[in-house]
Amino acid sequence: MKYHKIILAGGSGQLGKALADHYKDVAEQVIILSRTSHADNENIKTLVWDGRMSGPWAKELEGADLLINLCGKNVNCRYTKQNREEIIRSRVEPTRLLGKVIDGLINPPKLWINAASATIYRHAEDRPQDEETGEIGYGFSIDVCKKWENTFFDIPTPHTRKVALRISIVLSHNEGAFPRLVNLVKTGMGGHQGDGQQYVSWVHEQDVVKCTEWLLQHPEMKGVINCTAPNPLKNTDLMKQLRHACGIPFGLPAPAWMLEIGAALIGTETELILKSRWVVPKRLLDAGFQFQFAKAEHAIKDILSISI
Repeated sequence: MKYHKIILAGGSGQLGKALADHYKDVAEQVIILSRTSHADNENIKTLVWDGRMSGPWAKELEGADLLINLCGKNVNCRYTKQNREEIIRSRVEPTRLLGKVIDGLINPPKLWINAASATIYRHAEDRPQDEETGEIGYGFSIDVCKKWENTFFDIPTPHTRKVALRISIVLSHNEGAFPRLVNLVKTGMGGHQGDGQQYVSWVHEQDVVKCTEWLLQHPEMKGVINCTAPNPLKNTDLMKQLRHACGIPFGLPAPAWMLEIGAALIGTETELILKSRWVVPKRLLDAGFQFQFAKAEHAIKDILSISI
């Protein structure tokens, strides 16, 4: 085994499952910190925590090779006062708690990767946003990102390297944006959304997984890192590729006013669809990281092959 112990905080979602599935074959032990209990699965063990208070789980961080924190309420909801508070709290509190626990360990994790979001950058249709020249945006979702990252970096961990991984829209076969977009395509509603000119930054789930291990093996990498495929594309082109992959020749477009109505009905925000996210992974590319799925058409075909 290459690694002794991998910790996944908030690791019961789709990305957490993919990470656990990967690391169980290369680590002696994978420990998931979750709000709900699950039976052990081979060398994957789930420990219950609430993300707010320390407990018996804390000692398991001792001697870990890697800690990945994925905690955070899904932003696919209406931004009511209650939801806004929960979105922030569910990110900030577990991050602060993990930092406090790490501070008290004799042999803390070698690397702490905290999930962050590529939506921290401004709406960009003029040029791509990278870690060095990208401009931070404004609004609620950006405020969430800033508070999350500030909490993470404000915690001193002299013996634990830290990476804030700014992840774009993750394409996976049974959760998140991809199955919803495929359903739109299959029902004939798979045209562009809004004017279709907004950029979509995306990343294949397996490239996120691969990136975490690559970072573990490259101790010179720390700080903010964009985790997004190197070839973002416009919404109209993404929908065209989805229609082609699904064998659907046409798709009705959804203008912004229609999206506003639809978002209200299903309990989400149009920002998630209409904001132009043109984010590129400059630091990963400069350091030699190789994406398995650099182009959307290849990622789409791969995920659809899993779904069938």
